[in-house]
Amino acid sequence: MVKELPYLKLSNGLENKMIRLHSLPKVLLLLAVLVFFSANTIYFLEANATSNHEDINKQFYFDFSTVKKGPYLNLKAALLIDYSNGNVLYSKNSEKKRSIASLSKLVTAMVLLDHKVNLDSVVAISKADARNSSKSRLRRGYQLTVRDLLHASLLSSDNRAARALARATSGSIKAFAVEMNKKVKELGLKNTIFFEPSGLDKRNMSTAIEIAKIVQYSYEYPIIQKITQKKNYYVKVRNKKNKKLQMVNTNRIIHSKYKVLAGKTGYIKASDYCLTTIVKNKKGEKLTLVVLGVPGDKLRFKEARKLIDWGFRQLKKSS
Repeated sequence: MVKELPYLKLSNGLENKMIRLHSLPKVLLLLAVLVFFSANTIYFLEANATSNHEDINKQFYFDFSTVKKGPYLNLKAALLIDYSNGNVLYSKNSEKKRSIASLSKLVTAMVLLDHKVNLDSVVAISKADARNSSKSRLRRGYQLTVRDLLHASLLSSDNRAARALARATSGSIKAFAVEMNKKVKELGLKNTIFFEPSGLDKRNMSTAIEIAKIVQYSYEYPIIQKITQKKNYYVKVRNKKNKKLQMVNTNRIIHSKYKVLAGKTGYIKASDYCLTTIVKNKKGEKLTLVVLGVPGDKLRFKEARKLIDWGFRQLKKSS
């Protein structure tokens, strides 16, 4: 339960002023509410406890002294880590900065959840959300809950959903990107930068090392865990009677013999095909995987499985 009444954040030139509701006289309270709901920019009220996550205090460190010669992989960069101790099993160009496409959406989700948003709030897809957004089943004017938009963004990598969430959280794409960059800085990531939340901008860049840390930090959020472990999910269009759309997980490792604990795919021309995921085998061992710049969609998962299989064999040899 929320211990105190929520704040209102106003968008009519008062972005930096927070008003505590229970401290206002009734007349001023009514005025504040009217201004809040009449503003052009949408801001969420503080959510209930179901959207909270534990504060992330840990730091992830990777030990490169354990790198081994692994299989040949047709890609630009890759990293494979023993999740339990940070030992790096495989590394290829893991420190080189590359465009990361929709892997960006993991940070988008973290920033959104850091705002402790109400997942049942309803947001409409705007004209700006839809412009040059690549393929999407979310049409302009569709209204969906934050929960459903988060599923669409993380499962089907929907760019309109990511934009709508960013706009509703921070007021604009630019303002949300500032928060994304602040987030990765707080996590100690020095080679990651964002210009927007979807990953369509090729200037969204990181390294395999920092992407591995990003997916591990995202794994600390129960909601991100829960969503990215699903094979599919149906979102409901609130302003269309009986309209539901299936969102399918683009991470095909979900169909392998390993359990996916978290992850995200990505693709734009500048990045080629990308994937980061955390997987667990039947023994409970976990690996963190990053593959970047794979020249093919199916090949991305073929190379990922090859590296994962090899990685678990190395753990078996060392046990």
